[in-house]
Amino acid sequence: MQKIDLRGRSLSTAEMLAAVPRAEAARAEALATAAQIVADVREHGEKSLREQAERFDRVTDHAIRIPAEHVAEAVAALEPRIRAALEESINRVRLASQAQVPASVATTIAPGAQIVQRWQPVSRVGVYIPGGKAVYPSSVIMNVVPAQVAGVTQIALASPPQSDQGGRIHPTILAAAGLLGVTEIYAMGGAGAIGAFAWGVPELDLDPVDVVSGPGNNFVASAKRAVAGVVGTDSEAGATEILIVADATANPLYVAADLVSQAEHDEQASAVLVTDSADLADAVLIRVAELALRTRHSERVTAALDGPQSAVVLVDDRAAAAAFSNAYAPEHLELHLADAAAAAADFTSAGAVFVGDHTPVSLGDYLAGSNHVLPTGGQARYAPGLGAYTFLRPQQVITYDRDALSTVREGIVALANTEVLPAHGEAIEARFTHSDPTKA
Repeated sequence: MQKIDLRGRSLSTAEMLAAVPRAEAARAEALATAAQIVADVREHGEKSLREQAERFDRVTDHAIRIPAEHVAEAVAALEPRIRAALEESINRVRLASQAQVPASVATTIAPGAQIVQRWQPVSRVGVYIPGGKAVYPSSVIMNVVPAQVAGVTQIALASPPQSDQGGRIHPTILAAAGLLGVTEIYAMGGAGAIGAFAWGVPELDLDPVDVVSGPGNNFVASAKRAVAGVVGTDSEAGATEILIVADATANPLYVAADLVSQAEHDEQASAVLVTDSADLADAVLIRVAELALRTRHSERVTAALDGPQSAVVLVDDRAAAAAFSNAYAPEHLELHLADAAAAAADFTSAGAVFVGDHTPVSLGDYLAGSNHVLPTGGQARYAPGLGAYTFLRPQQVITYDRDALSTVREGIVALANTEVLPAHGEAIEARFTHSDPTKA
């Protein structure tokens, strides 16, 4: 990992971001390709999906829509220990997601005038689960459970067909879907799956969805951008990111292990340590080098840690660390600080904040109860992670009686005339000049 010394410098937000640039080149290259793939699926449907499966997944002649028996077989074959962990994760995520559904609120504006703020679930959701360098049954839970809690009645799930599974989706992903009662499942991957959800595929009885959610690679994130406006999407979750803010009291092994854990995802993963302790920085670099050599995906981890998107950043003090973190707006933020709980209030821009030595990102990935589908690429400045609210639409229901309308009659007419929209005012006057609608 590179070491970047920002001590003694007063930097703008742009200068801080330039110090540790994200891996943007691959995302830019993916945009045009993903848009073309989505357009091809829209035009050619199943034919396009099969061509993509052969090209990208090395699979032919597979069942794109998964038969129910495949799901039942996967659930039956689940190792008890894995099933217990999945069920515990489901329970915890369901509990946390229930807190994300706002109650309806009725506001009385005046006598006879009421506005009800209610939250309506979308009708149909398409969930995408990656299936490339790793297997993600946890992502099934993180996407499906919040949608169910929100009240979504139709949930379709897609994941790439696997050549080593005879063209089926990975059985652990199928099993997780089965445990959650998802029955509409498709073996299709990447940008093509996002296009299929957005436009539908009549040959497969796949109807368009209202919202697409789920993590994925740069092509999946770019495909979401291509279908934005056609369907709703969650944030464009690209390559994973971890930023750790630590002081001299932090345990170098914990910090290094957590950096390596996220670098394991992808060669483009970002792993950043921000600290005001030069001694800690040096100790972490030694530990990272040791752990990266020993871990199973050593080559992938090393590529991510050696990339320009990963670094150890030295800053003057806690305030400078908070300023850097808030400018960077990481997907995952860990605080390894002597007063981590109190300090958390200063760190406002992150997909999720993990506080203290015993709250690693790995906990959030599986069994914290929080959601691990989070905004990357700095989107945490303005976008939330996935939750029940992703599948809800706030809606206002307005009710005025005649007396309540009469109190604002004059004001509405005045404003309508000011805006040169007299028919707006005439619509109000009609209710008073013609008190009996049958005689209007």
